[in-house]
Amino acid sequence: MKFSAQQIAALLGGKITGDANRQVWDVGSIESAKEGQLTFLCDAKYLPHLPQTGASVVLMTDSIEFSGSTNATLIRVENARAAMGQLLALVAKAMNPAKQGVEQPSFISEGVIVPEDAYVGAFAYIGKNVQLGKGVQIYPHTYIGDNVRIGDNTILYSGVKVYYNCVVGSDCILHAGVVIGSDGFGFEPDAKGVNQKLPQIGNVIIEDDVEIGANTTVDRAMMGSTIVRRNAKIDNLVQVAHNVEVGESTFLCSQVGIAGSSKIGGHCILAGQVGVAGHLEIADNCIFGAQSGIPSNVRKAGMYQGSPIIDAMNWRRSIVGFKNLPDIMKRLQELEKKGN
Repeated sequence: MKFSAQQIAALLGGKITGDANRQVWDVGSIESAKEGQLTFLCDAKYLPHLPQTGASVVLMTDSIEFSGSTNATLIRVENARAAMGQLLALVAKAMNPAKQGVEQPSFISEGVIVPEDAYVGAFAYIGKNVQLGKGVQIYPHTYIGDNVRIGDNTILYSGVKVYYNCVVGSDCILHAGVVIGSDGFGFEPDAKGVNQKLPQIGNVIIEDDVEIGANTTVDRAMMGSTIVRRNAKIDNLVQVAHNVEVGESTFLCSQVGIAGSSKIGGHCILAGQVGVAGHLEIADNCIFGAQSGIPSNVRKAGMYQGSPIIDAMNWRRSIVGFKNLPDIMKRLQELEKKGN
């Protein structure tokens, strides 16, 4: 399907520089885009690619200054990345439209009401007393345990498992292999040193507008609830332990691990492989660099790095010193020899 620059600008409220009738039917990066493709430019460091790009149309953040020439038609918008996301959302919806109906074979417990606009894929299992919201999409081989509640327009992709008594809000996306509500890792050695299981009788509450990546696990609470607050975004291969609370609009990147009963504030970013110890609290608006280790409470918003974490700027200076440490030690040894 083809769209003109004029149509795209009208949809996004953008301003056109160049041929408004230029058409696109595909997307690409600014470095490799070809005729007929749409791309975007949201960072001035990519400006050198603009004169050479083969893209027909470029969405460009309005604050970026450009006085050179390009063969592409430019559409100036407030935020090119966000505008591109808006267009891609429409494309994705066209490529993978919502499904309806119940495929067979599947198992739906007696008394469970499947809304008319919902979808239940083949080999799905839906337990007793499950409540399904309008427009829910349950893909094949999904398991939904007893007493689970799922809100409107939530998507559970193939192979998702939601254990009993858990709650998933509206407008959520759970990707393939996500497990919600598996037992928390709770054991206590008895008098003979044998590890005895502590029953995990709580649940998991996923609030609205949460996305959880493939093969991520969110464990049920020992008592009470493990909670993922609204608009949080969790990457693939993340472990959220029992009784953890993930704050509103927080990002957890791939391979983050959060130990039990810790509370992560809102609007935080935990980059890849960050480890969080148990029973601690992290303030709102904190950013932790990749592979950071968080052993204790973080009371103040800021950027942190290292294991254990320190202020990110101090960590960068420390790393420079660490890289030079062999030379420093060598010079110190030579000075000691001269002193003797």
